[in-house]
Amino acid sequence: MKSSVRVWREEAAVALVEEFRSLLLGGGIAALPTDTFYGLAAHPFNEGALTRLFALKARPPAKPVLVLVGAPEMLPQVAREVPEAGARLLARFWPGPLTLILPARPGLPDLLTGGTGTGGVRQPRQAVTCRLRVSLGFPVTGTSANRSGRPPLTMAAEVVREFGGGVDLILDTGPCPGGLPSTIVDVTGALPRLVRAGAVPWATLQEVVPELIQG
Repeated sequence: MKSSVRVWREEAAVALVEEFRSLLLGGGIAALPTDTFYGLAAHPFNEGALTRLFALKARPPAKPVLVLVGAPEMLPQVAREVPEAGARLLARFWPGPLTLILPARPGLPDLLTGGTGTGGVRQPRQAVTCRLRVSLGFPVTGTSANRSGRPPLTMAAEVVREFGGGVDLILDTGPCPGGLPSTIVDVTGALPRLVRAGAVPWATLQEVVPELIQG
C-alpha cells in the first residue's frame, strides 16, 4: 500500500485539516515538514500510534519523543509547568528551532517520555505545519522522518522512498531547508542546561538565560 501525498492548497485547507485530524485520532501516522527536515506526526496520547511509530523508525523504546505544538497555549496538554527560564526562552525563540525539555504532565504514555518524567517540546516556524497543528487543537509528535541511524529527509518523495506505505499521509509543501537541527535546552533542573547545540547559538541563548550551563 502506498502513502497518500497531499500538496497544501489554500482552497483545500479545511478539508486537509479534517483529513489529518481523522487520521491522527484514528492512530495513523503522517509526515509533516518542519523548519529543517520532515517529521513523523502521531497523536502523542495514543499508545497504539506511538508503538507503531517506534516500530516504523526502529527506535529504542527508552528514547523520548519530541512533541510539536502550534502555540504556547497548547503546552498544558503535555507539560506540568513551564519553569521561569523556559518561559524566557520560548518568549524569545518560539516559533523557531529551539526544543525545550519540560516537566511532563502526569499520565502521558511512557513511550512518549521514555519514563523520564520530562518531555521535549517545540513550536516550529514552518507556517503551514504550524497552522495545521493550531487547527487540529492538539500537539503531535515531531520525531524526524527517517529510520534510526539514517540521514534526515527534506522532501516528500524521500519520505515515500524511506517508508513506503508505512506512513499513511504526507504533507508536501516543497523541500524543507535542512541545516542544523534544533537546539535542545533542559529547563527542568536548578539551572537551564544545553543538551544539544544546534540552530540557536550558545551566545544567543546566553543573552536570554545567562545562567545556562553545558553538559
